[in-house]
Amino acid sequence: MSLALLHLDSSILGDHSVSRQVSAAIVARLTAADPSLAVLYRDLAADPLPHATPASMPADHPLSGGKGDGASQQALDDFRAADIVVIGAPMYNFSIPTQLRAWIDRILVPGKTFAYGDGGKVTGLAAGKRVIVALARGGFYADPAFAVAAEHAETYLRWVFGFIGITPEFIIADGIAAGQREAALESAMKSAGELKAA
Repeated sequence: MSLALLHLDSSILGDHSVSRQVSAAIVARLTAADPSLAVLYRDLAADPLPHATPASMPADHPLSGGKGDGASQQALDDFRAADIVVIGAPMYNFSIPTQLRAWIDRILVPGKTFAYGDGGKVTGLAAGKRVIVALARGGFYADPAFAVAAEHAETYLRWVFGFIGITPEFIIADGIAAGQREAALESAMKSAGELKAA
C-alpha cells in the first residue's frame, strides 16, 4: 500500500514565493525516492478556509454541534489520512500566514488529533506522521534573544505539531528580504535535495 503525502502551500506570492519553490523541491525529492507516493496538493492561499467560527469547524469538532463545514471536515480527514505532510510556510509579520493558521484550526480537534487526560495531561494522537516545513523568513534569527522576542513561525509550528504528537522537520531559508534571497534559496534547495527518503 502506497504512502499518502499531503502538500500544502500558504504563500500569497505565487511564483515569486521561496517557500513554494522549496516545498515543491521537497515533494519532488520524496516522490523521486518513492514514485508510489500518493500526493494530494492544496493551495491554502488560492483556496483558503474561512476564519474559524463554530459553524465553519469540522463536524468532528465539539464546537460544531455535530454539523460543521464540509471543506473543514475534508481538511481534517486529509491530514489524518496523510503519512507525510509537506508545508510551505512563509513568515509574515513575525508569524505564519492567516491562511495556514485557519488550516491548523481545522486539524486541532480533541479526540481526533489530541486528547486531554487526568490532570490536564495532553496526549498527541497524530504521532507517526512525518511533517516537513519549508520555512521562508525575511530576516535572520540566529540571535537567541531576538528569536525569542520576534520569531513566532518556527516556534509556533514546533509547538503546535508537538502538541498533537509530531516532531516537525524544517528546511529554512533566511534573509529573503535582507539581500540574501538567492543564497537562502540555493541553500534551502540543496537541503531539500538531500532530504532522507520517506
